[in-house]
Amino acid sequence: MSFCSQIKDELANIKENMLEELQGFIFISKKIKKNKSLIILGTDNYYKKYEFFLKKLENCTINSLDINRGKKFLFTLSIDNAKINYNNLNKLSFKRAFIRGLFLGGGTLTNPQKAYHLEFVAFTKDKAEYIKNLLDTLEIKTKVVKRRKNFIVYLKESSQIVDLLNIMGAHNALLELENIRVVKEVRNHVNRSVNCELANLSKTISSSVFQLEDINFLINTIGLNHLPNNLEQLANLRLEYKEATLGELGSKLKPPVSKSCVSHRFKKISQIAKEMRQK
Repeated sequence: MSFCSQIKDELANIKENMLEELQGFIFISKKIKKNKSLIILGTDNYYKKYEFFLKKLENCTINSLDINRGKKFLFTLSIDNAKINYNNLNKLSFKRAFIRGLFLGGGTLTNPQKAYHLEFVAFTKDKAEYIKNLLDTLEIKTKVVKRRKNFIVYLKESSQIVDLLNIMGAHNALLELENIRVVKEVRNHVNRSVNCELANLSKTISSSVFQLEDINFLINTIGLNHLPNNLEQLANLRLEYKEATLGELGSKLKPPVSKSCVSHRFKKISQIAKEMRQK
């Protein structure tokens, strides 16, 4: 079962403010207009959840049908029954239920192991803008984009997705997502640290190779004993500790010197080797 399906199963078991949730479900579901009625297609699970409320609506008929991917249901209701009581949505608990219905009717969440992306699929621009503005009132910042004939309200911030799951009441999914976030952040931190260490090691080895070339060249020409004492001491240390960092070499000198001082001395050795090559 996908992570999104787990969320919807968890939301389907919430029995609070069902009428407002049903309004959200109807608001976002794809509808077929016929005369003065709306026909909505939904899954069998949602039919079981909303059956009681659907049957209370006037002139609402319910039919089930079997198709290739499982059992579905159709319910037909009047346009008046589908109208939303927007005044109710001023109350936080009703607003949360309405958003829960939106997600059940047209929401998806990608596998958070791969990416963070939650979206609502609306069939008109006005509905997409309404969903965006509704989420804005709860400090959930989304964007709207057109995809084929639909309008998508989406968000990609993992922290915002966690907040939205909390608003809808998907607490088990929220905890699982938080665990995934922690594991991914630790893994990314380890990868960054390893990459940084590898880059530093590569840089150290590369510098060491050039330094050894200069030192060996000077050994074969003038000899290290013709260098100033501080440079001769450093050159001999580099020959002994080929993979040591500048800081490690500096700590072995007598007296010890800083990393920048070691770098400066190697530049002097390089300059002397350069002048000898030119001669």
